[in-house]
Amino acid sequence: MASQSINISRRQLFTRKKTSETPHLPWAKEDRFTDMCTQCGACIKNCPEHIIQIGDGGFPVVGFQKGECTFCYQCAEVCPEPLFFPKHEPAWTAKASIQHTCLAKQNVECRSCGEMCETQAIRFKLAVGVVAQPYIESEDCNGCGACVSVCPTDAIQIKLT
Repeated sequence: MASQSINISRRQLFTRKKTSETPHLPWAKEDRFTDMCTQCGACIKNCPEHIIQIGDGGFPVVGFQKGECTFCYQCAEVCPEPLFFPKHEPAWTAKASIQHTCLAKQNVECRSCGEMCETQAIRFKLAVGVVAQPYIESEDCNGCGACVSVCPTDAIQIKLT
């Protein structure tokens, strides 16, 4: 599989998914990831948070439904291929986004995402006649995904920016 190149645009035609929206792994060189990843599974076996799973095409992706990324860099350290940037560089440009299915946007009090956000990137704006509305302070969001698994309506997504 490593010698063949995956044509991402063909895959997107049939799945109607933009694979570039969802990050593979922190520090991954996204533009070369599918060409160079041998799908050995070392990153999956060595993730202490157990959030790396097999994604589209058999490539590893972070599944935030199980928990958050602690940015431990173990996935990069065990990878036999040169797929990752050095640890001193930013992990990724992924940020959280809140969808319309959010309970607060339906005028139901919920702050579970904000309570889990260590960087306090998810904040709530008070308004008359509605419950406090969540918003994301992009500069503070590191894309760890702690907010994803606690959302009762799956209204939070982590996407590359």
